[in-house]
Amino acid sequence: MAKILFVVTGADHWTLADGTPHPTGFWAEEAVAPYEVFKEVGYEVVVATPGGVVPTVDRGSLAPEFNDGQAGADRVAAGLEAFGELRHPVALENVDLDAYAAVFYPGGHGPMEDLAVDAGSGRLLARALASGRPLGVVCHAPAALLAARTDDGRNPFAGYRLTGFTNAEEAQAGFADRAKWLLQDRLTEIGTDFQEGEPWAPNVVADRNLVTGQNPASAAPLARELLGRLSA
Repeated sequence: MAKILFVVTGADHWTLADGTPHPTGFWAEEAVAPYEVFKEVGYEVVVATPGGVVPTVDRGSLAPEFNDGQAGADRVAAGLEAFGELRHPVALENVDLDAYAAVFYPGGHGPMEDLAVDAGSGRLLARALASGRPLGVVCHAPAALLAARTDDGRNPFAGYRLTGFTNAEEAQAGFADRAKWLLQDRLTEIGTDFQEGEPWAPNVVADRNLVTGQNPASAAPLARELLGRLSA
């Protein structure tokens, strides 16, 4: 069966505007739910991180209040334990894009720290977009799009309809006035057509081969959209 590349943040903190390092990493549901969707139908998943570091889960993403209660938290924790590929990532710098049928980026605040300025990730994203293969990016992971460039220095995502974690959601999460910059603002500044949905509700936006999700609740629907494109 074909392989799907999960590009995961290697950061374990997010530097706030006052210089404080806020502990973070990847958001569990945004990795686990798509992983389960793809594995259920037999796809192989390969995890890549900058430098091949084992990624850190945001501990907050395992709390009951972010998983519809203790039963949901237990289910996500079990899914994370079953996601063994997270413990054996390859180095992002060594990825051969041609080996993968699709590319997926889960979020969490971690991508705001590393993938937003990672040139290697930016090159991979630009190539994936140009290749026409399904490319899925959810929640804070669209921060990685900021590092993408074409040969003439433009951002290849300019003009695309997309979504990501909104300013309203960042405010409700308590970080809007503490962040160095806000994702929605930056994506708008590079010329994307940002599609804002209701806070915390699933919102998946597809434009050509790019499929983006607004928040954790969008991760599973996004994965199913990617799966449909792979099966077409």
